[in-house]
Amino acid sequence: MTYRPLADEIRPQSLEEVVGQRHILGEGGLLRRIIEGGNIPNLVFYGPSGTGKTTVANIIAKRTNRPLHRLNATTASISDIKNIMGEIGTMLAPDGVLLYLDEIQYFNKKQQQSLLEFMENGKITLIASTTENPYFYVYNAVLSRSSVFEFKPLSAADVLPAVERGVRLMEERLEGTVVCEEGVKEHIAAACGGDVRKAMNAVELLLNSARREQGNLLVTLEDARLVAQRSAMRYDREGDDHFDIASALMKSLRGSDPDAALHYLARLLEAGDLITAIRRLLCSASEDVGMAYPQAALIVKALVDNALQLGLPEARLPLAQAAVLLATAPKSNSVYQAIAAAQADVRAGRTGDYPRHLQNVHADSAGLEREQGYLYPHDFPRHWVKQQYLPDLLAGTQYYHYGDNKT
Repeated sequence: MTYRPLADEIRPQSLEEVVGQRHILGEGGLLRRIIEGGNIPNLVFYGPSGTGKTTVANIIAKRTNRPLHRLNATTASISDIKNIMGEIGTMLAPDGVLLYLDEIQYFNKKQQQSLLEFMENGKITLIASTTENPYFYVYNAVLSRSSVFEFKPLSAADVLPAVERGVRLMEERLEGTVVCEEGVKEHIAAACGGDVRKAMNAVELLLNSARREQGNLLVTLEDARLVAQRSAMRYDREGDDHFDIASALMKSLRGSDPDAALHYLARLLEAGDLITAIRRLLCSASEDVGMAYPQAALIVKALVDNALQLGLPEARLPLAQAAVLLATAPKSNSVYQAIAAAQADVRAGRTGDYPRHLQNVHADSAGLEREQGYLYPHDFPRHWVKQQYLPDLLAGTQYYHYGDNKT
């Protein structure tokens, strides 16, 4: 008998069996109505792994009379696309084809463009899936001919019925009764990070390794924890998760929420991404705390240096200290606003010549004006004298404004 992964065997065959995605597949959901109507447009499915994108594409394929072709953009080439195009209009595909293209973000612009002619005349119905934001990774001409649907991460409550069904299937496979300690199924459902495929892999491994006693398959909570450990982590240093977690950490620090800041810091550290965590902490010290507590930049730099010397896992301690410090410190973005305003003027061409009295003295020996007219501040009481420093074009401009930095 050919081995079939549990995740494939349990794959839903109807929309009613798909877990989660009620916002698009629930009663009256737009995607559900499109599928049930039978007139399938070009579609782009966007969302994390294991949330049902491929499953829904398979269900759509069963509702059409077109042959289904599957390509994975990580390995496919233009020649693969041409081979599929060659079938169109023949007895193999008289009415066109349904092409499911997984991980479309790995197709370059030329590869994606090769689909356009056939998408335009309706000979290809494209269902593309991607784990990355399609508005960044999918060519505009493909997007303009497609409807985008977002598949959201599943909750533990969504995944639990799939876990229970997987356990029943494994009982049939192994011809035994599964006896689980309390909390085993719930732990797997929660620890899979909203990915049904991960949950099924955990169930399959757990039950294949379960101890047998009098025809029973005994599953302990400790075994479930070992099998599912770190499964909940969703992170790709090149993908959306990287930017989303970094953004969430920064905004939690800015919003003075130490608990949320520690949570997102922990997610970065569990993924081993020390550098992103450090960069966000260092940036927040100047961008969000700034002149309200200037010493924060020095303290955070010292804590970061400690973390780099310690390395993980001990580095989590000084970095957590830095996160709590920044989250609970008084806030001021006056420095951020000041440099942003100055840069805006420079980019807009509002610069002007340097005031003569600020130029380097080398100009004095070039046959130009002999006297700069520069007033040396240290020659005056309290080491200050009023004089113009900005170019004439910007004279009187104020970029920096004192903020209300009191706690």
